[in-house]
Amino acid sequence: MASKTPRRHTGRRSKWAAAALIGVGLLLTGGIYAGASAAMASTTSTDTASALTVEDGKKLFQANCATCHGLDLEGTADGPSLYGVGELSVEFQVSTGRMPLQAQGPQAPQKAPQFTEDQIKAMAAWVQSVAPGPTYPDEKILDGGGNLTEGAELFRINCAMCHNVAAAGGALTEGKYAPALTKTSPLHIYAAMVTGPQNMPVFNNMTITPDEKRDIISSLMYLQKSEPVGGFTLGSLGPVSEGLFIWIFGIGTLIGISVWITAKSN
Repeated sequence: MASKTPRRHTGRRSKWAAAALIGVGLLLTGGIYAGASAAMASTTSTDTASALTVEDGKKLFQANCATCHGLDLEGTADGPSLYGVGELSVEFQVSTGRMPLQAQGPQAPQKAPQFTEDQIKAMAAWVQSVAPGPTYPDEKILDGGGNLTEGAELFRINCAMCHNVAAAGGALTEGKYAPALTKTSPLHIYAAMVTGPQNMPVFNNMTITPDEKRDIISSLMYLQKSEPVGGFTLGSLGPVSEGLFIWIFGIGTLIGISVWITAKSN
């Protein structure tokens, strides 16, 4: 009896251990399978999103932009022709959220983009293949290594009348405005110069050379990184806004104190 009891006890323990091992094995197998499936799905989704072709760009354009610009970029009563605008204009307008336009107005406002970077590049590539125009610049133009002094002077002469000498933007006529450039990327600064979006004129290479464009971009990049040294800038809108602030709040405060002193003495 003494020799048989341990063997029966050992058998029961082996039975439960086997069941536990089976359960653990099933859980591990299921977890590994689920993790591998999720990783494969993520990889497939990423590859699909980044493998968009020019034909995909055509389909995206015709589904989202052709209502205003026409199936073949010919334009309609609601939107201009895109012949000759080039891929850089498409990248600028769509990646800044100005297009697709949500409502007609004096100017298309900047907002969050509705498409991914790959979708935007695919649409831009299709437009470039159908109606070539301005394209992406050399990396050197966007590297920030230009002449800052020359760039600031060129900006003051050619751009400050609309964008403000501090690149803070400004109001134009009929509800239009020049946007601030304090957060604009180097690529979009270049794109604006060569494509002339909204009310901006086109600055071709005969008007402002590529090296001068590099200088302007470099000076704006430096301005974006620099800290204001004059305290509160009131939006960097110049002496008019500062004088208005002083008149309203400074003179108003003095008048209020005078009235209070008079009333107190009476």
